[in-house]
Amino acid sequence: MSGNFYNFAAIRGVQAGSEYYVVMVPLKMVPKIFAFDSQDLPADLRAQRVLSNVRVPQIAAYLSDNFEEYILSSLCASIDGDLEFSPANDSLQFRNVGVLRLSMTARIILNDGQHRRAAIEEALKTRPKLENETISVVLFVDQGLARCQQMFADLNKNAVRPSGSLNVLYDRRSPLARLSTSVLEAIPFFQSFVELEKTSLSNRAKNLFTLSSLNQANQWLAGPNADRFGKDTDKTVVKYWWSISEAIPDWQRLMLGTITSGELRKETVHAHGVMLQAMGVMGARLIEAKPIAWPSSLKSLSTINWSKRNTKLWRPRIMGANRIDGSTKSVHLAANVLLQAVGLQLNEKEQANEDAYVASLSEQVVNA
Repeated sequence: MSGNFYNFAAIRGVQAGSEYYVVMVPLKMVPKIFAFDSQDLPADLRAQRVLSNVRVPQIAAYLSDNFEEYILSSLCASIDGDLEFSPANDSLQFRNVGVLRLSMTARIILNDGQHRRAAIEEALKTRPKLENETISVVLFVDQGLARCQQMFADLNKNAVRPSGSLNVLYDRRSPLARLSTSVLEAIPFFQSFVELEKTSLSNRAKNLFTLSSLNQANQWLAGPNADRFGKDTDKTVVKYWWSISEAIPDWQRLMLGTITSGELRKETVHAHGVMLQAMGVMGARLIEAKPIAWPSSLKSLSTINWSKRNTKLWRPRIMGANRIDGSTKSVHLAANVLLQAVGLQLNEKEQANEDAYVASLSEQVVNA
């Protein structure tokens, strides 16, 4: 091979009868080596999706903010040009370990990882010390556009995102996720009846709520950065949910084993995530309005008729004909019921939501 070239330590492998290589590339070289298909080309002439203007800044910020503990998965690319693999030696043990030499004129197209590539380029502007760190790259010999497009489809169709609940459980970087796991660990009711992996529950599931629902409720309660109540946020939120769990008789019956989660899901509205979120909305307002006396106000929740048969209150506020409505609109309308139950007047926005809801009911009656 003549001319200018790159040398990379590499491992050689075989998939589908064709050789491929795994190399380590310094981050500073990633923007120089790996090309994009033109974003102006129609989809059938590209081997990649168009870059998302949202994802790239998110990944770049992640790299820049967590430069001492980030992790990036491998890039995957196709090479169209001269390459040469030289084994470290001819022994059986090391014949697939060696040096891969790539022509600098070779065209290398990313099949997977274009957003990571663009984010690396952005992150290097604010964290230049990242430039000598490396990312692993899986390189395949280019076999044309059709094969590159098929590689993109194959790589992405089998990818499975972790559930929202599992993301909350494992995320130690997010203050909100840390708060939700703290609540989980501190309150026996949630320890017993919160699903840690799934984001939905079957009718017969033992658990009552998912961790992702609890996390959404905590976002309403404590804010997206889990700091609404200052340095006392964690303590206040744990105390709030403890008080809630004791204020709802059915939840206490569930703890005692005199009723099942399936029965509560079938018969009541407080066994659904939309109501848990509404409790978060109500809690934020209540604690702000009564910083000291708020726990005693929660006792009135025991007087609410939570039954799904109470259609005058709950349908269509949070119930459709066949299922619970988990929309943000329903969260606010359910919160209005709770706010009034604990003795708070609706604020201007809450009252506007309530007025619009009542008006929609009247319109339905007229049109019936």
